[in-house]
Amino acid sequence: MSRAQLTRTGILRMALGGGGGADPLLPAEGGGDRRAPFLLRALRIAVVVCLYWFTSIAMVFLNKYLLDSPSLRLDAPLFVTFFQCALTAALCLGLSLGAACGPPCAGLPTLRLDPKVSRSVLPLSAVFIGMVTSNNLCLKHVGVAFYNVGRSLTTVFNVLLSYLLLKQTTSLYALLACGVIIGGFWLGVDQEGAEGTLSWTGIFFGILASLCVSLNAIYTKKVLPVVDGSIWRLTFYNNINACVLFFPLMVLLGEFRTLYHFDKLGSPSFWGMMTLGGVFGFAIGYVTGLQIKFTSPLTHNVSGTAKACAQTVLAVIYFEETKSFLWWTSNLMVLGGSFAYTWVKGLEMRKVQEDPNVKSSERNDTGV
Repeated sequence: MSRAQLTRTGILRMALGGGGGADPLLPAEGGGDRRAPFLLRALRIAVVVCLYWFTSIAMVFLNKYLLDSPSLRLDAPLFVTFFQCALTAALCLGLSLGAACGPPCAGLPTLRLDPKVSRSVLPLSAVFIGMVTSNNLCLKHVGVAFYNVGRSLTTVFNVLLSYLLLKQTTSLYALLACGVIIGGFWLGVDQEGAEGTLSWTGIFFGILASLCVSLNAIYTKKVLPVVDGSIWRLTFYNNINACVLFFPLMVLLGEFRTLYHFDKLGSPSFWGMMTLGGVFGFAIGYVTGLQIKFTSPLTHNVSGTAKACAQTVLAVIYFEETKSFLWWTSNLMVLGGSFAYTWVKGLEMRKVQEDPNVKSSERNDTGV
C-alpha cells in the first residue's frame, strides 16, 4: 500500500482482499479468463498495467499542478481535496442511477443516504480525510520526485499497527525489509537537506499520510460489514462524510477567503483541470482493482513499486532536476525494501495457503 496514490485505493484493495460482495464493474474471477489464449491474457494484463501506470502517474502530476503550481497560485489544498471527494460521490451516484442502462452498470447497488449508516462510517471517514489531506499536503510541500520517499513509511506503520492493534507478529526477513525502507527514508531526508530542497512540513505530512494509509486499511475492513461489503456504498458514504467534515476545516483555515480572491475562479481551464484531477482520483481505485483481478495482489505491489520508480525518473526529467548519487540510492533503498517486503509476504502467504496447520497469529494477510 505504500505505493498507492493518496486516495481511494485502500478501500478497494482491502475489500478485494478482505471479503465483501463482488464488484460489478470489475471482471469476474474464475476460469473464463484462464481458458483464454495466452496471447489474449498477456495483452489484457499489459493493457491493465499500462492503464494503472498512466492513471496513477497522471493523477500525481495533476494534483501537484493544482496544489503548488506557480502559474495557478492557489493556496487552498483542502478545497482541492474537498472537490475531488464531492466529484467521487457524484460519480458513484451517477453510476448507480445508470444501473438500469444495462452492462456494465446493471449490477451496481442503489445508493441512498442513510444517516444511521453514515454515522457508522464516520470513524473511517475521519481517518480517510486525514489520509487524503496529508497526501495532498505532502505533495504540495515536496517535489514529485521525492513524493514516493516522503510517504514510504506506510509499510513500517503496517507492521507496527498489525502488532499493536491486531497482535500479529512479523517475520525477521520482513522486518529487515522494513529496516531498509527506514534507512532509505532517512537517507532521502538527509540528501534533500543537502540539496537545499528539504521541507520539514512536507516530511511531517508524508509521515502522517503513511500512518493514515495504514489506519485506513484497518478501519475499512472493520466498516465494510456496515455497508454489506459493498465497495461502492462505502466509497459513497465515505466521500459524503468527508465533504461535510471538510467544510468547518476550510472555514477555520480561511480557504473560502482565499477562493474569493482567487483570480482564476471563473476560468474554464481551471475547473477543467480540477474535474480531470477528480476523475483520475476516482479512477485510480477502479484500475487498481482491475490490476489485482487480472494479475494478483503480489504482482500489483510489484507493479506499484516499478511505477513509483518510473514516476520518480519522469519527475526528475520533467522538472529538469539534478540529483546526487546518494539521493538516487535512497530511492533505490525504499523501492528495494518495499519490493523485498512484498516478496517475503507473498512467500509467507503461499506457505499459509499450503499448510492449513499454520497458527492464526501467523496469518498476517490483512494487506496491512
